[in-house]
Amino acid sequence: MAAILRGNPTDDQWFKVVPMKVGVARETAPGERRVALVPEALGKLQAAGLEILVEAGAGAGASIPDQAYADGGASIVSADELYRQAEVVLRVQKPSTKEVERLHEGQVVVGLLAPLIDPQLAATLAGKGVTAISLDMLPRTLSRAQAMDALSSQANVGGYKAVLIAANAFGRYFPLLTTAAGTAKPANVLILGIGVAGLQAIGTARRLGAVVKSYDVRAETKEQAESLGATFIVLKSVADASGEGGYARQLTPDEQKAQQDELNGHIAAQDVVITTAQVPGRRPPLLVTAAAVGAMKAGSVIVDMAASALGGNVELSRPGETLVTDNGVTIIAPDNLPATMPTGASAFYARNIGTLLLHFVKDGALAFDLDDEIQAGTVITRGGKVIHPATQKLLEPAPAGAPGGASA
Repeated sequence: MAAILRGNPTDDQWFKVVPMKVGVARETAPGERRVALVPEALGKLQAAGLEILVEAGAGAGASIPDQAYADGGASIVSADELYRQAEVVLRVQKPSTKEVERLHEGQVVVGLLAPLIDPQLAATLAGKGVTAISLDMLPRTLSRAQAMDALSSQANVGGYKAVLIAANAFGRYFPLLTTAAGTAKPANVLILGIGVAGLQAIGTARRLGAVVKSYDVRAETKEQAESLGATFIVLKSVADASGEGGYARQLTPDEQKAQQDELNGHIAAQDVVITTAQVPGRRPPLLVTAAAVGAMKAGSVIVDMAASALGGNVELSRPGETLVTDNGVTIIAPDNLPATMPTGASAFYARNIGTLLLHFVKDGALAFDLDDEIQAGTVITRGGKVIHPATQKLLEPAPAGAPGGASA
């Protein structure tokens, strides 16, 4: 990707390698305050021979002024200049329709592009000749990919913030307190789903002094939860449901019903329930039914971290909304928790995206090798085609006669 200028042999520009330009786009999605790179992350990229362009105001939402980027050696440019000059565009969320229109053939866009949720975006980018690299498709079980794992770093932020939101909405103390005015009992908190977000939620709730219980269908998470001080709920009705890639497998209908019936009894006894269970590209599992909410005490709080356009873990939750049920239970369904902690979340994300980008860079340019597991997992479009197998499958026409397919 780095260009070579050829001129008069006496000219200083003879065979001079021009650094590859990497642009940091300003996020435009509603409520998004994160930025793809922070000033502290510029040094490693510049040392690899890259020139950094930053769209004016890109860091404003994360309280990072343009001058901080300029002091780090980046060039501050307008949006038009960034999309015209940058060979690689770094971003957090997927580009809007307007931003896609600005991309041109030969450019590379890197971010959380959600190709399993929005495969049509991948098709559009491929049609424009844009190479798309998506961090959310990283093979997370590879140890060498841990520093690139944006899903984990952002889930860590989300798990922490979910507990703070719950504590703020809860009408009593989280810790046990003995005062001259009386004794406050500790809050009973249940964390459903023990991934990165769930573990951070457990740790945060424990640090606030709550009595914490946890549950996950994967048996191997028991030791992790207990190491942070949570009591692990073992359901008699469901065997281990560990799946591939560190995620849980999908339960059978009978297992789901048995799980739910037994879990409802535990949910009813809690003051606070935080749900974190997600499956990439699919609807999150339903863990808290309307019946379970109806059995909870007035003043109880539920935070559904999995709430999204695909649904959530809580039957009554609505993405981005807070509601209070008839029996006085507050259900909070934040749709982008990391963006509410933009400075910290951006610092983590910058390390993830910077490390992934450097994995592709060789001699100051991008070098693609799809035999490499990380590249094979994250490169969604290349050479005018959608090349990621799972995304390709989603774009295939439904068979005739199938729901959504052509009829005879």
